[in-house]
Parts: sequence; C-alpha cells; structure tokens
Amino acid sequence: MEIRNSLEGLKSLLGVNGSTPTVPQTNTSAAPSGGTFSADSATLSNAASEVAQTAGDDGVRADKVALIQAALASGTYSVPASAVASNLIGAMLGE
Repeated sequence: MEIRNSLEGLKSLLGVNGSTPTVPQTNTSAAPSGGTFSADSATLSNAASEVAQTAGDDGVRADKVALIQAALASGTYSVPASAVASNLIGAMLGE
C-alpha cells in the first residue's frame, strides 16, 4: 500500500481533478494612501470543503476503527480472498 503525504494524494483520494482557484495576494502590511485597509480573503478548494464536511461525520465507528488499527499493527488483520472477490464483483454489478 502506498501512502502519499501531499495535496495531489489528497486530490486523488477524494476524486478531485483540475486546479484549485487561486486568490491574488496583496500586500496589506501598509495602509493605502486613502487611510483604509483592504480586507484579507481566503478560498478553500473543493477537496478541503469535502474533508471538512466528512470530518464531523458521526457515522464513524471508533471502536471498530481501533480494533482494525490494532490488528494491522500486530500483523493479525486478514480478509478472506473470497470476501474480497465477492464484494468486488458485487460492486461491479452495482449491487
């Protein structure tokens, strides 16, 4: 299994394609000659929005996640090949 630690890896995980919109940067450290300050702004990409939405999901079963993490760490986690094949074929058939 390959684990990526980059924005491109996150985009591929979330299925986001294309570039993210960028906001031109302005220098707000000094006041303009009119005496008013310009407002700072930020734009989130679609990937960041999707991550933020799923972060608060209550559908995660933390107890089951902890059990699987422990089994993976100890090397005892195994999935029967027949179960993988059955689920793969079911997903391909739209079941």
